[in-house]
Amino acid sequence: MKSVLDLRPVYHRLEERIRAHVLLCWLALLLVRIAENQAGQTWPAMRRELDRIHLGTFTGPAGTFQQRTELARPARDLLAKLSIDPPRKIRELTPPPDPGSTPPAPPL
Repeated sequence: MKSVLDLRPVYHRLEERIRAHVLLCWLALLLVRIAENQAGQTWPAMRRELDRIHLGTFTGPAGTFQQRTELARPARDLLAKLSIDPPRKIRELTPPPDPGSTPPAPPL
């Protein structure tokens, strides 16, 4: 059981923080179990598929944009089983700065 939960020491001192930490860990485990039951796959298998989705930032004379990688069939099927809409192909478009203006600060 310990290997499934991957328990580690809790470094909180206040009781309310310890309780909050345990609650968050329990909610995360519940979310993983619900996803496993709905998709019929293990969490490591689902995570492997979802980890293949990347977001690239591209800059050129026409501006900057962010685009996700093409979704493979297993990732599309997994998102459909979980009733999650696939992420948009193009996430953000930014026109080039006006010559003479200061460039915007990068997003955090």
